[in-house]
Amino acid sequence: MTTQISRVIVGSDGSDRAGRAVARAVEVAAALGGALTVLGVGTASKLRPLLERQVEEHGDSGVAIDIRVESGHPATVIAEIAEREGYDLLVLGNKGMSGLERLRLGSVPNKVSHHLPCSLLIVRTGS
Repeated sequence: MTTQISRVIVGSDGSDRAGRAVARAVEVAAALGGALTVLGVGTASKLRPLLERQVEEHGDSGVAIDIRVESGHPATVIAEIAEREGYDLLVLGNKGMSGLERLRLGSVPNKVSHHLPCSLLIVRTGS
């Protein structure tokens, strides 16, 4: 059985590390002829400009890229959107938050992986 991957979603916080995951998601979407959504979870006024810059870097990729910003807990929001909207693949970086924030919220890829209805690609974005 072959699963068609046509809808890819990538989580990004606008950081350089997350930009590496966005770049890989663009590569995958381009190779598969799919569309891509870049999803940020946080304050729209702060996050949207960062995501727009990340997307602009891939303007010549030929991939249809949409930007979304939602509020809530990142792992919960990402998993709910992936399920509700029928995405085929979620791409996340292995590193994002650091320090106290990571201890408080935990690893988003780890939390999402237990509840995700689609495939997950974890991109090595930092050590």
